Amino acid sequence: MKNILVLGGTGKTGRRIARRLSAEGRPVRTASRTGGDVHFDLDDPATWAPALDGAAAVYLVEPNRQSGVDRQARIPRLVADAVAAGVRRLVLLSAHGVGRADDGHPLKAAEQAVRDSGVDWTILQPDWFAQNFSESFWLPGVLAGSLALPTGDGRTPFVDAEDIAEVAAAALTEDRHSGQTYQLTGPRAIGFGEATDLIAAATGRTVRHLDVDPDVFVDRMVAEGVPAGVARLLTGLLVDIRDGRGPGVADGVERALGRQPRSFEDYVVEAAAAGRWR
Repeated sequence: MKNILVLGGTGKTGRRIARRLSAEGRPVRTASRTGGDVHFDLDDPATWAPALDGAAAVYLVEPNRQSGVDRQARIPRLVADAVAAGVRRLVLLSAHGVGRADDGHPLKAAEQAVRDSGVDWTILQPDWFAQNFSESFWLPGVLAGSLALPTGDGRTPFVDAEDIAEVAAAALTEDRHSGQTYQLTGPRAIGFGEATDLIAAATGRTVRHLDVDPDVFVDRMVAEGVPAGVARLLTGLLVDIRDGRGPGVADGVERALGRQPRSFEDYVVEAAAAGRWR
């Protein structure tokens, strides 16, 4: 596929995808509100056409799941505009559990629009990113030495963002991934206590996981400025882990790439060596 557009191109997965494609000599453009090759704002449809111009394949990501956002309509509208502009392949970053019966999931309409687009498509449904410990949501808690989450002793197979990026890059450039939905996880499920223990061992820091009441966690997020609907959604996903309703180990990485996914231990070693927790 020529002229590949990576939306969210400065984000956790987007920048990794763009780096891989560039290393392969592919013509790739990153699009984001700030810092990308082209300006793109999902809240501003006027920015869509210039970003889509000349693109044959697009990596789609919904960066905002706030309840006030018209999330049921904007990705479907973008998909329609992309196809009309000549895009022939779509790769959507979705999430675990979108295929359940809950029609209110923020990404369900996006998945359906991609499947109904009439062009080649691939959907990625990853588990929680391992990089959440080192690049975003959970990093402040790790650096503070206490990661308080309502997950109890629940376990989940964290997936490395490098694996997601490799699968996405392949799906953007290889025909064999068309029509596939890949559930992406790591090779085994671990608890947050084990995760923080591994980080502590690799860094020499004191890091521990503390269980917290879900209602307290929601109130804390709201106090930090997170919209109440988003706080309840994210808390519910974490409580699913506590209650054993989170994702199990899936074979999406192996199906897509012909190899086992990277382990959480390997991620921790590399992140520590890169100074992510200094």
